[in-house]
Amino acid sequence: MPEPATRIRPMGRRAVLTGGAAAILAAAGFTPAQAATGRSAGKATGEPTYTLTVMGTTDLHGNVFNWDYFGDKEFDDTQHDDIGLAKIATLVDAVRAERGRRNTLLIDAGDTIQGTPLAYYYARVEPITKQRIHPMAAAMNAIGFDAAALGNHEFNYGIPLLRTFEKQLDFPLLGANAVDQRTGQPAFAPYTVRTVRFEGARPLKVGILGLTNPGIAIWDKANVEGQMTFPGLVEQARVFVPRLRRAGADIVVVSAHSGADTSSSYGDALPYPENASTLLAEEVPGIDAVLVGHAHAEIPQRFVTNKETGAQVLLTEPSYWGRRLSLIDLDVRWSGRQGWQVVAKRSQVLKSNTVPEDTEIVALLKGDHDKVVTYVNSPVGTSKEAMSAATARYEDVPALDFVNFVQAKAVKDALAGTADAELPVLSIAAPFNRDAAIPAGQVSVRDVAGLYIYDNTLLAVRFTGAQLKDYLELSATYFKQVTGSGPFAPDDVTNAPTPTAPSGTPDYNYDVVSGLDAPLTYDIDITKAPGQRITGLAYGGAPVGADQVFALAVNNYRQSGGGNFPHVSTAEVIYNRQVEIRQLLIDWVSAAGEIDPVAFSSVDWRLVADGTPVVIEG
Repeated sequence: MPEPATRIRPMGRRAVLTGGAAAILAAAGFTPAQAATGRSAGKATGEPTYTLTVMGTTDLHGNVFNWDYFGDKEFDDTQHDDIGLAKIATLVDAVRAERGRRNTLLIDAGDTIQGTPLAYYYARVEPITKQRIHPMAAAMNAIGFDAAALGNHEFNYGIPLLRTFEKQLDFPLLGANAVDQRTGQPAFAPYTVRTVRFEGARPLKVGILGLTNPGIAIWDKANVEGQMTFPGLVEQARVFVPRLRRAGADIVVVSAHSGADTSSSYGDALPYPENASTLLAEEVPGIDAVLVGHAHAEIPQRFVTNKETGAQVLLTEPSYWGRRLSLIDLDVRWSGRQGWQVVAKRSQVLKSNTVPEDTEIVALLKGDHDKVVTYVNSPVGTSKEAMSAATARYEDVPALDFVNFVQAKAVKDALAGTADAELPVLSIAAPFNRDAAIPAGQVSVRDVAGLYIYDNTLLAVRFTGAQLKDYLELSATYFKQVTGSGPFAPDDVTNAPTPTAPSGTPDYNYDVVSGLDAPLTYDIDITKAPGQRITGLAYGGAPVGADQVFALAVNNYRQSGGGNFPHVSTAEVIYNRQVEIRQLLIDWVSAAGEIDPVAFSSVDWRLVADGTPVVIEG
């Protein structure tokens, strides 16, 4: 593909800030001592020094407003953070007012169009078209982004919808390592060059390289196989950073949808690490700063030494959902012999919970938001009893039984009339959302969707009893090893740290398995070491044989290797219609009209200590 043209960035909108930019920034945690602006005399050369500020967001996941669609209320969490682009817009306007619009850039590190009912609605219920603009595109255009990198979740709804979204943007969507399988060239613009014109100075050319996550090849295999490949971040940066420098870039900033700390949730299923931003900074010369994404971490400032040049590369990550805005400050100085040189670097993050939502963004997208609120609150059926997922991570509850029942029933129905019709069907589900609850009485779309907060699709694979035992043992590493049967607090037994999850195994990597036509029963002995915990594994009351064959209903994330569960990614796929599980749940309730837990709920697994049930309180 042709190289992207150098662009002069537009000035964008002008905002009115109530209370003044300085006050807004101070409330958001801005540290003036870290961020000299404008220009000052160079100490050594007498040449003036200018400050370029690159603002960054990442992992916005369809959040425009500070709103919890599943809770039908203003968003809040234990840290009382706020979220959404409407909040970010206020911070961006304050930075531009304080620094001067011409001295700033605004970029994003991916995962933009998936993650909320707002994003789902405009991908599946009322999909975007040439005439119907995606709310995230409308918001980002209005705020005036200069570039954004592709995230892995950009591919969840398929390449055609992604291309429609791309065309709606007033700025480039970058992905140097999203490669067209036919041509071997990037399928999206690999980079862009922005020209910054400081007052009274020569133009400064800023190269922005976009890199996405190699895991797309696994997680969205059904959407990208045969069309795109996703080589490693380091490998593609080695090609395109020198190319950017040859194109005249004085500064190179990488927007990378890849976490800072080198690791992979997919193990060795790919030759490229999932989280590679530090590796990128260490191994590829010529990078000045990296805006980090994907890991949902907060990194105000981190310096990494490039192994070849010894240069200090600056990394920052602004959390996720619009909780934070990263500020990267690069002090630059011009000399006739060396051109523009970076003489100092620093970064920080600003909190969005101290500022109001931008009124322009609110006015622009309130109609879209209200339409989605109406959709998620519309009734879809009733439930005879209330069901909660609050304790699903440590005890068998009807809420997860319901998810497994619907998944297994869909697979059984699809296999009818095939050679696999007689296989006993099992299903896996994870406690994705501790706040999920189905009320007794009328049930809304929002209630049902809260049980399954991800846009995963359903598959089924052929699985043996021996493979099932291995799978359950891996799942059971979620629990901490204890002595005795308790009582314990929930946090004393759950979210165990592991080598691949040093901060604790997330709830979504704990799977429970249920049978459809007969119960699958097992105990998890958490006094035993990981790998030796599953006891009494039985189907229909009989011990599961190593060679016994099942149809196992799984989501596409698991089947593609997410979580690095054994066997499932290499098992034969016997069902895959790319139907979203959340929509299956909604459709089932709509068709049945009533949820009756008696029809699918039973206690089939439990935590034990040498055969004695573990007591968990709190």
